[in-house]
Amino acid sequence: MPLPSQPLRKLGFLTIGLFDEADPRKGHESTLEIIELGERLGFDSAWLRHRHLQYGISSPVAVLAAASQRTTRIELGTAVIPLGWENPLRLAEDLATVDILSGGRLNPGVSVGPPMHFDRVRGALYPDTADAEDFGHDRVARLLDFVRGAPATDFSGVEGFEVFSDRVQPHASGLGRRLWYGGGSLRSARWAGEHAMNLLTSSVVKAEESEDFAEVQLSHVRAFRARHPDGDRARVSQGLVVIPTDSATPEQRAKYEAYAAERTPRTAAPQGPARMMFAPDLVGTSVEIAERLYSHAAFREIDEVAFALPFTFEHADYVQILTDIATGLGPALGWQPSTVTQVSSDGR
Repeated sequence: MPLPSQPLRKLGFLTIGLFDEADPRKGHESTLEIIELGERLGFDSAWLRHRHLQYGISSPVAVLAAASQRTTRIELGTAVIPLGWENPLRLAEDLATVDILSGGRLNPGVSVGPPMHFDRVRGALYPDTADAEDFGHDRVARLLDFVRGAPATDFSGVEGFEVFSDRVQPHASGLGRRLWYGGGSLRSARWAGEHAMNLLTSSVVKAEESEDFAEVQLSHVRAFRARHPDGDRARVSQGLVVIPTDSATPEQRAKYEAYAAERTPRTAAPQGPARMMFAPDLVGTSVEIAERLYSHAAFREIDEVAFALPFTFEHADYVQILTDIATGLGPALGWQPSTVTQVSSDGR
């Protein structure tokens, strides 16, 4: 178990932000209200998942721009932006802009690889350059350079009445230290460490040296820190799915248990040619979940989490889950909330 002198330092949550195609504003408004609730409950961070051509958040940077104007303290992150869909220079401009608007609270998380269903979307996304696009780590390196202030052009100065810069504007000082890499393999963990990024670990890893999820994730954490300039102080955030039931109704508990049971079979063995492993969802009282986390080898070496909210639940469910995390599970893990204000029963 973690030493009492090393309690959980940062508590965050992650949401996918679902919506109804016929009424998308309602779903996005729910996401913003959940982020506002998180701030009132004292959470340190709120993170958005990225979903293209689905009924989830396709533009988390835009949603976080809105959230930045409705919150004052909570850190705002993406977990993660798949860079295969992005132009690194344009994304760097958007990230810097939102970071400025938020007062330096943005924590962009990114990942690499070809876009999902690339063969079916390549004609729309890259009609002329699909075969030439680089979907590897070089794409992240370009983003890092632009965010950290490297030149994007060899031209700067005055042209007519306009003034041009050779680097991304606005330049957000400090944002380069708040870039996260979402990785599930040893290679990715090492690369992130070598490039002084922060590491996002989730409920999915690649079975490489073991078929024990916690052991695999622990190897990634250690490999990352071994290559990072900050060593053991390098930031790692763990993103398991946790569903505390302390204040849940009997109907909610039944729904949560059924949700986890449906997803449990995939955790028994590595899945597919890539041998991906999934962590089981943690459902139970805050005390029960805390005990399971304390026995998790990787959790024992981190002091930041961004617990993932389950898919397809109702707004009231997320209010209950977040409230229980903040008032029960977090304190059981040694966490202390930031400034908290009174929260009503509907989360407002």
